[in-house]
Amino acid sequence: MNTPATNAPAMSAPAPVSFREALGFWFKLGFISFGGPAGQIALMHQELVERRRWLSERRFLHALNYCMVLPGPEAQQLATYIGWLMHRTWGGIAAGALFVLPSLFILIALSWIYLAFGELPVVAGIFYGIKPAVTAIVLQAAHRIGSRALKNGWLWAIAAAAFVAIFALQLPFPLIVITAAALGWLGGRYLPDAFALGGGHGGKVKARTAPALIDDDTPTPEHARFRWMGLLKVVAVGALLWLLPMAALTLTQGWDGTLTQMAWFFTTAALMTFGGAYAVLPYVYQGAVTHYGWLTPTQMIDGLALGETTPGPLIMVVAFVAFVGGYVKAVFGPDQLFLAGAVAACLVTWFTFLPSFLFILAGGPLVESTHDDLKFTAPLTAITAAVVGVIVNLALFFAWHVFWPKGVAGGVLASADWGSIVIAGLAALALFRYQRSVMQVILGAGLLGLGWSLVVG
Repeated sequence: MNTPATNAPAMSAPAPVSFREALGFWFKLGFISFGGPAGQIALMHQELVERRRWLSERRFLHALNYCMVLPGPEAQQLATYIGWLMHRTWGGIAAGALFVLPSLFILIALSWIYLAFGELPVVAGIFYGIKPAVTAIVLQAAHRIGSRALKNGWLWAIAAAAFVAIFALQLPFPLIVITAAALGWLGGRYLPDAFALGGGHGGKVKARTAPALIDDDTPTPEHARFRWMGLLKVVAVGALLWLLPMAALTLTQGWDGTLTQMAWFFTTAALMTFGGAYAVLPYVYQGAVTHYGWLTPTQMIDGLALGETTPGPLIMVVAFVAFVGGYVKAVFGPDQLFLAGAVAACLVTWFTFLPSFLFILAGGPLVESTHDDLKFTAPLTAITAAVVGVIVNLALFFAWHVFWPKGVAGGVLASADWGSIVIAGLAALALFRYQRSVMQVILGAGLLGLGWSLVVG
């Protein structure tokens, strides 16, 4: 009599994964990582935990919680962390870089098409439809984060105060983050229950059905053990990787040169990305549009639309911002506009993502020193609440420029663009009511915009 399948021995752990095999996966991931951080994290969980069993659920969430605490794109940092844990420093660099490079090259090409052919009726019509959809997408981001983060009246109050600070008082985003962190620190001392952040992207840990290559009880690899000398080495190399290109830019372009200022500005932006790309976009807008004039408000909205349609982290919209800035400012002269835009996009990508790699390579051994789940701090709880208010402001900013493109003329509000309002309403319905993906909404809105522009003229 045959033994029932349910009584079969437990599955063994998968075979060791070579660096080449892992490289193939990270390369593939860079081209299919659509859907924003939540979708990208879910995709990695499905592939690495459930299908390939490269690491256990608990180790996956352990790494994710650390990445959630850091400024920067958590999905890209999570890929870097897992790559580093499996194949040392070069594994982390390969995983993180391949998560970004496909979207960089795609955005450089799309940015050039946008600037060179954006006035063509077909292209203009598609963007006409995409821009109001982006307004609905940003509003959905505020709802998604808010439903998770605003658990009590104190956090709602911080979110409201952040909205007033950036909308009415026009305070800089870094000041809002610092103030929120200070309020969170005080709340953690005097109202610990109100400022305790629970949950995360992963939800409940599922029961293990089979062992993983890096399992719950797998000892920390030798290269992942904390050593002071290793930490100092990473910090020193990271400092050189920032200082050398910054010094070269300063010597060749001058401190006030467009490329130098981009490098400096996006370094600071990289350290302000608590809460994801939507949270830092108001800061990018304040600097790139208002202060430096690298692009217009309309171009900023179009750039976010392009970022939503490409794989990789949404913060890659900075590549579009840099391309437009380098192209418009003609930093290499009027005969090399594409080169100027491409170089600016690559430089900004370097300075934006360098801190993310350093945070993982420097902090990973500290995280691996314990396998207990990390605790989110009270300041981070308050920062996340403030981010909700900032994102609502961003949605209103987009709505104003899309629904009333002519703004106020002679003290009178111009007539509304009802085509954009209708498309935004349909996009919101698709997102909130029917739970359609961002890509589906973007594609549908683009077709609606094209049809509307052909009919209305």
